[in-house]
Amino acid sequence: MTEQGTEERPTASTTEPAATAPAAPAPVVAEPVAPAPVVADTAPAAPVPAPAAPAAVADAPVAGGPAGAAPVPAGPVFGEPGAEPGAGVPAYPAPQAGFGPHVPGGFPPGTPPARKDRRVLRAVLRWTAAVLVFAAAGSAAAYGVTERERTDLPGLATEHDGRWDYPRLTRPPLPSGSPGPFAESNKAGSHHADLRELVLPAPEGAEDDKALRGEDGWLATKDFLAEYAEKDDREELGQSFKDNGLRHIAARGWTMPDGTHTRIYLLQFNTAAVAEELFAPGLTHYENPEYEARGAEEFARDETFPEASQVSDVVRYPYAEVKPYGAEQVRLAYLSAGDTIAVVAQSRKGTAEGLPFRQTVVLQSQLLG
Repeated sequence: MTEQGTEERPTASTTEPAATAPAAPAPVVAEPVAPAPVVADTAPAAPVPAPAAPAAVADAPVAGGPAGAAPVPAGPVFGEPGAEPGAGVPAYPAPQAGFGPHVPGGFPPGTPPARKDRRVLRAVLRWTAAVLVFAAAGSAAAYGVTERERTDLPGLATEHDGRWDYPRLTRPPLPSGSPGPFAESNKAGSHHADLRELVLPAPEGAEDDKALRGEDGWLATKDFLAEYAEKDDREELGQSFKDNGLRHIAARGWTMPDGTHTRIYLLQFNTAAVAEELFAPGLTHYENPEYEARGAEEFARDETFPEASQVSDVVRYPYAEVKPYGAEQVRLAYLSAGDTIAVVAQSRKGTAEGLPFRQTVVLQSQLLG
């Protein structure tokens, strides 16, 4: 009896673990001795096989890793249509072309191009910073150019850009108690300052035209009329000046080293009303002068003057001789300012440059305005 009990205890202990052991490991072993029905009944219900595959490759490197790495299991990539991500596994987007399939647990897709994008971004930022630095430097340089004297900058001195170097302009003082020509109290629009002091001075390097000095600074009427080509025009104008009470003619002339000959005449009348009536349509029209100038046959209005150069209270009619012109080209301007009419003429063999002509006309306008 004792030997039988001893033999039955091992049997009982062997059978007891079989009764209490869980059935889940059976499909994992999958040995041929396992009954087929048990595998069929327990495999779908067991939660262990589903996460087993991710656990096996959780440490596997991405494609292109070292030899001996765990193989990538076949099947849908997480995030593709029809795939069911497991619990706790992120559903990454579908792999991008050129970077291979995504491996769960590795780097998220798009990591390599992100590094490349950062390099491109850093390059763009460096170039942007460089452009901003150069732009700031250019702005500072431009500010410096506008603030400094033209003659202080190499290449921008007056003699190199076509402008003439005129002296600083100063209007002559008015007699005590006399208003300016455009003051409200000056109903006649008279220039009470000395007219001879209102003529633009010659620029640096100019040769004085002694023929226009006149007597005591006043020019004879016949010397001004010599600017017109036709004898009949000179006689008609001379009579008109007498009829309208011409008081004085102040003049100045000079010749520049390039051969440009400038003549400026200021004709003063008793009132602004008389001068304005004689100005237009007497001496000139908007499109062209009324009388033919000496050395020129046909003029057209000079539209090259900037609008900002217009001087207040001064009417300006500028002209330029049109081709074909003779041995020299003539530029002509008529100005009306109160009781005074100004005539500015420039001529030069070949072509008379426009820049010094505009400069001269504007400066004379400022003295009269």
